[in-house]
Amino acid sequence: MAWHRRYVLIALVAFAAALALPAPAATPDTADALFAQAKAEAQQEHKHVLLVFSASWCGPCRLYEKFLEDPQMKPITEKAFVIERIDVGEFPGDTRHANTPGGVALRSALGAAGEPGFPFIVMTDENGRPIVNSYRNGDTNANVGYPAVPKEIDWYMEMLKRGAPGLSAADLAATRAWLQAHAPR
Repeated sequence: MAWHRRYVLIALVAFAAALALPAPAATPDTADALFAQAKAEAQQEHKHVLLVFSASWCGPCRLYEKFLEDPQMKPITEKAFVIERIDVGEFPGDTRHANTPGGVALRSALGAAGEPGFPFIVMTDENGRPIVNSYRNGDTNANVGYPAVPKEIDWYMEMLKRGAPGLSAADLAATRAWLQAHAPR
């Protein structure tokens, strides 16, 4: 009987030790995997995909994130899009932030030329085919990024008309009004 207790005690100690070990670091999702997940969700919900290629240090990226998360704008944007964020501009020595593996390649595959600036926004259909991106009128030297001035806001509104044709006139007007009211001074 004593040997049974000893084995049970050894098993319990080994189990407790295993629980105390740190969990292995999670492998970050690749850009392709995140995009595939967004497309599957978009197909299921009959929406398009809004991809935001950004970096943690980027001021305009933070402004765009604030726009996406605003209580007035979030329901409008999420009515039309599944939103996916891909990190592509992180500094190599940054221990807190890292690029999403494959993010730069995906951004290029979806129409970015070279280093387009931040954020770079792409709207695709539910199958991942690009509809429009933040290059104003297709000019690869004119990435709108965060729409802050009237011509950028005009292009962003055009992007929404192309990328989210189901948004109502009231949704579009509310979006324009929000961007104008929050334009950096």
